[in-house]
Amino acid sequence: MLKITVVTVSFNAVRTIGRTLDSVAAQDHPAIEHLVIDGASSDGTLGVIESRGKNLARFVSEPDKGIYDAMNKGLDLATGDVVCFLNADDFYATPQVLGRVADKLESLGVDALVGDLAYFSPDDPDRVVRRFNSGRFSPKRLAYGWMPAHAAFFMKREIYERVGRFKIDYRIAGDFEFIARAFSKESIRYCYFPEILVKMQLGGISNVGLGARLLSNREILRACRENGLETGVWKLSLRYPLKLLELLKR
Repeated sequence: MLKITVVTVSFNAVRTIGRTLDSVAAQDHPAIEHLVIDGASSDGTLGVIESRGKNLARFVSEPDKGIYDAMNKGLDLATGDVVCFLNADDFYATPQVLGRVADKLESLGVDALVGDLAYFSPDDPDRVVRRFNSGRFSPKRLAYGWMPAHAAFFMKREIYERVGRFKIDYRIAGDFEFIARAFSKESIRYCYFPEILVKMQLGGISNVGLGARLLSNREILRACRENGLETGVWKLSLRYPLKLLELLKR
């Protein structure tokens, strides 16, 4: 049976983290290690985490150098066969998600699994605004800025150990850079699971305004170049019609 480490990174997330923690605790997979890495929150987040401490394998709260530094701390503490990241405003779509992911990884003998993600409006978690289709991902499409939904990305810890850690000088696209590095340096066997595995609240760090989008694109361009992927602004712009199509489908 595969043990799954779930890393939750948080900072001043008192309004949402309880739902995140409860969704992990509700999973029916018996081998889960849940790590919470908090950036020294000051808004009541720590009280919410402490109230659910019996369900956590480890809880750390201390200043960090940003989200990717916190994620690296989680990787350093992880002992599971598989590692995934579920941030403090995300939650698993059903209690069966991690069990089904573990079964699929084990039965197919692959290194990683990618699934879909549903964006929802903060005032109505049951209404899906957009479905992120990770089935459109392939390593060749990284040059177009297309990656699988990171919250629905599950990979063997041994691959993380070979590829390395997240680069903390990235502010928004460090997850993209890591995936670009992993798939360009390693022969990763992966499968696509065509179901919504995670629900994510609209308004994440890369979707909060024009400035964030411009920075995200600059970092994606840099990540491609650092990892030998031939790209350009025109290539990266081609992913936006697909995103618009996902919105229109809702």
